[in-house]
Amino acid sequence: MTPRELADHICATLRQNGHQAYLVGGCVRDLLLGREPADYDVSTDARPECVQQLFPHSLAVGAKFGVILVLEDEAADQGIAEHASQVEVATFRSDIGYSDGRHPDRVVYSNTPQEDVRRRDFTINGLMMDPATCEVLDLVDGRADLHDGIIRAIGDPRLRFAEDKLRMLRAVRFAARFNYQIETQTLEAAQQAAKQITQVSIERIREELTKLLTEGAARRGFELLDESGLLPVILPDIARMKGVEQPLEYHPEGDVWIHVRLMLEILEPNCSPTLAWGVLLHDVGKPPTFSPAKGPGTRIRFDGHAEVGARMAESFCRALRFSNEETAQIESLVANHMRFKDVQQMRPATLKRFVRLPKFEEHMELHRLDCLSSHRKLDAYNFVQKFLAETPPEQVRPPRLVTGDDLKGMGIRPGPRFKEILLAVEEAQLDGRFTDRQSALDFARSITQA
Repeated sequence: MTPRELADHICATLRQNGHQAYLVGGCVRDLLLGREPADYDVSTDARPECVQQLFPHSLAVGAKFGVILVLEDEAADQGIAEHASQVEVATFRSDIGYSDGRHPDRVVYSNTPQEDVRRRDFTINGLMMDPATCEVLDLVDGRADLHDGIIRAIGDPRLRFAEDKLRMLRAVRFAARFNYQIETQTLEAAQQAAKQITQVSIERIREELTKLLTEGAARRGFELLDESGLLPVILPDIARMKGVEQPLEYHPEGDVWIHVRLMLEILEPNCSPTLAWGVLLHDVGKPPTFSPAKGPGTRIRFDGHAEVGARMAESFCRALRFSNEETAQIESLVANHMRFKDVQQMRPATLKRFVRLPKFEEHMELHRLDCLSSHRKLDAYNFVQKFLAETPPEQVRPPRLVTGDDLKGMGIRPGPRFKEILLAVEEAQLDGRFTDRQSALDFARSITQA
């Protein structure tokens, strides 16, 4: 059963038992836009306990707020609930109080969809649909805003943002995703409340920003973050890129902020989140390392900006609570993005170690985007592509020819010297000085005797 079929079944069952039931929110919006919804939600006047009685395979994921997750019966019976279609069913309600700026303090169940719709965020997300007839219940003029391409808060935008501060980021993301305009009063309310976004958990902010970066409209999204006043609050190091000039011979496009936006513009939709964050942060070290031209024959410099940026990126990722693996990859992307300028002069061993970096394809893509958004020269990119195509994997990652046991057999005691010798042997092997074990052992002996 598909999610749509499950949602239709839920609505039909609720109605057969005397309840109102509608598809609601983003799924209705997407259906009207001719898009395939990512998921389906149902809104009903049935109370949560009634929903659970009608659908035994359900979970009270948000019982405090009247939300029940209904699972596909057959999949749940077979013990594969994680692969089952699932639909959130929410009871009509009004939300009372938002002390934490994110969740209602309490809810009051209601019997009409009118009250339920008034608590929702934007008009385009406040539409309901009868799945049997596809008739749309529009109580907030959401269809007109869909037609006109407008993100408009339901009711007073100041109240909607006061209730849930995350809605400011969602307004930006929806406007970017659909290429819509944020309605004037809604945008002004966000600008006035922008500093309050810090009341939202850092994890939710990270999730919204990651979606903004990977949904295919990252440039517009970050321009709207700037326009809304949210950018300097949640990403001050990115905001500092504005107006930081760059040497024209390498960056004819303009300052660092322009350069990063151009890269965001050509990011592929649904790209890796770590690549997207790497693109955003790759030049974060430029503002603090900026050094102006000091006279004729000199130029603007950013000495050590990759190293400084890597430290900043690592700190940033920790603050946003990325996983250790994500943090390491984003930091590596920032730290290594300048190494491509040297690839044609690298020793074979150095080049092989470089291309062995984890997820090297992301390093390649960041470099390609970096070039296309500045001087447009892809010489280094093409050189590495050719090297990878022509070099057998066993030469890039050859088997180890000398081990610690071999060194012990030569009378070398374990310690720092061990690592130095093994590294020297591997370097020589990667440089092509030998390919057989005996030659490697002879080389190791020559080092120990030196």
